[in-house]
Amino acid sequence: MTDFAAVLLDRDGDGRTKARFGRLAEADLMDGNVMLAVRASAVNFKDGLAVTGRLPVVRRWPMVPGVDVAATVTGSDDPRWQPGDEVILTGWGIGETHLGGWSERMRVSGDWLVRRPATLSPVDAMALGTAGLTVAAGLDRLHRLGLTPVDGPVVVTGAAGGVGSLAVMLLAQEGWSVTAVTGRSEETERLQRLGASEVIGREPFAGAVKPLARERWTAALDTVGSTMLAHVLSMLKPGGAAVACGNAAGMDLPASVAPFILRGVSLVGVDSVRIPTARREAIWNRLADNVDRDRLAAMTRVIGLPDAIDAACRIVDGGIAGRTVVAVRDL
Repeated sequence: MTDFAAVLLDRDGDGRTKARFGRLAEADLMDGNVMLAVRASAVNFKDGLAVTGRLPVVRRWPMVPGVDVAATVTGSDDPRWQPGDEVILTGWGIGETHLGGWSERMRVSGDWLVRRPATLSPVDAMALGTAGLTVAAGLDRLHRLGLTPVDGPVVVTGAAGGVGSLAVMLLAQEGWSVTAVTGRSEETERLQRLGASEVIGREPFAGAVKPLARERWTAALDTVGSTMLAHVLSMLKPGGAAVACGNAAGMDLPASVAPFILRGVSLVGVDSVRIPTARREAIWNRLADNVDRDRLAAMTRVIGLPDAIDAACRIVDGGIAGRTVVAVRDL
C-alpha cells in the first residue's frame, strides 16, 4: 500500500472547516528531509480550534491537525537522524502551516526533531506533549525570577484541562502548594489526586476586576487569559509572577497597571512553538527523569485515530479533562 490514514481538514464553499477521516499518499506530504512513521499524537485545545474552525489556526489548506508527534524515523537525508531513531516533534507550525501528526506518515525538517528519551514510551511522551513542554518552560521562568515553593502558594487556572492538569501535577511534584481553579466541580477529586492542595470554583474571579484585590498567591500559571488572568494579577503577592500560556477565554486582558507598579508583580509569557532545540532536549530529559508515571497515566486516556475528530470537537466545549493521546498506530 502506498497510501495511509490521516485526518484531513478542508473548507467548503462558504469557508467553513470540514474534518474527515481519509487517506493520503506520500506525494501529498510537504517538504522536509526526514520521513516519519507516526506512532502517537495528542488532542490539544489548538487541535480543537483547527478542527472546528472556531479560530483561524490553520494557515494552509488542506491540513492535517495534530501539533504533537511521537514517531520513528523511516528515512533521512539529515545526518543527525537515522532510520529507527525514536523522536518527538512539537510546535514549528505542524498542524497549522505544515501537515500535522494525525497521520500515519509525515515528512519534516530534521531541525524540528528531538530524540525521545528511552524512559518515555510514545504514550508517555504524548501525554506530556506540548502541554508538558509548556508547563516545564513556565516553571523555568518562575525559577529564573527566583520564585520557589517556600515563597508561597501557586494558583493554576483552567486546572481540569490538559495544560492545567499537568501544571497541577508538576508544580505539586516540585513542592508547591497548588490551588486549582476549575468550573467543573466533578473534577475536584481527580485534581486532588494530582496534587492540588485546594480546589476552588470560578466565583472569586467573577465581576469587575479590581486594580488590587486581596493578596492570595505568590505565583500563577494561567491557561485561560482575559478577565481570569486580570483577576489573578490583582491577587498576587508583592514580587509574585503569573505565567501566561493560554487564551481559552480570549486574547484581551482587562487589567490595571496597579499590580505591576504597586506590588512589583511580573507577567511572563511562554511560547512553546519555537523553543530552541537544545532547551527542548533539556526539558524533555528533565520530564523523563522527574514525571510521576502513575499520576500521568491516571490523567490520560488513549483513543484511536478515527476518534480524534470527535475528541477535538469536545475539547473546545470543555468536554475533556486531563490528556487525550491518539494512537496513530498500534502501541
